Amino acid sequence: MASPPTGTLPFLFTDIEGSTKLWERNPKAMQVALARHDEILREAIDVLRGYVFKTVGDAFCAVFPTAQGALGAALTAQRVLFSEEWSEEIGSLRVRMALHAGAADERDGDYFGPPLNRVARLLSAGHGGQVLLSLAAQELVRDQLPEETALRDLGERRLKDLFRPERVFQLIASDLPSEFPPLRTLEGSSNNLPVQPTPLVGREQEVAEVAQRL
Repeated sequence: MASPPTGTLPFLFTDIEGSTKLWERNPKAMQVALARHDEILREAIDVLRGYVFKTVGDAFCAVFPTAQGALGAALTAQRVLFSEEWSEEIGSLRVRMALHAGAADERDGDYFGPPLNRVARLLSAGHGGQVLLSLAAQELVRDQLPEETALRDLGERRLKDLFRPERVFQLIASDLPSEFPPLRTLEGSSNNLPVQPTPLVGREQEVAEVAQRL
């Protein structure tokens, strides 16, 4: 893509599950595997007119002109990664992926804003081989899904540091694994943290009643 797109955009984030352990155990084999991983991701993104605006280690951050392109790139990459014959030392590379759409600020080829935070948190909730979509991304692709694919509704989930819960969907393809452990969301782990506050926007009546009582 010649220049970064702007406006309300679909984002695709990816990373390799357990990459730190793989690097610690077999750095040479991992170096070769990562090069192949990068090649697979870049080709899938480029073909669907995506733009890779950032890579951090094994993580890819890409933006697309259409949500269908972002979903198609994720599906293509997962299929190639799943069918690839990785070295015996590596075994397999399990890459988790997340899609979200929203309005973000572009500056010097990079993107900033709440949509980037949300897709990053959504990615951290997933597992290697899994493709997760936010409600915003699901709304954009649900009527034009690739053949032999579907979206599984995983329900509304609370993601770390985000006030608003997210309704999460999983991409299901007939030729890819579809069963994964529970999402790594705040519902899935016990802690002594306070419940995340909810904004008072849209609750004018409740605010007025509390003010009157006080």
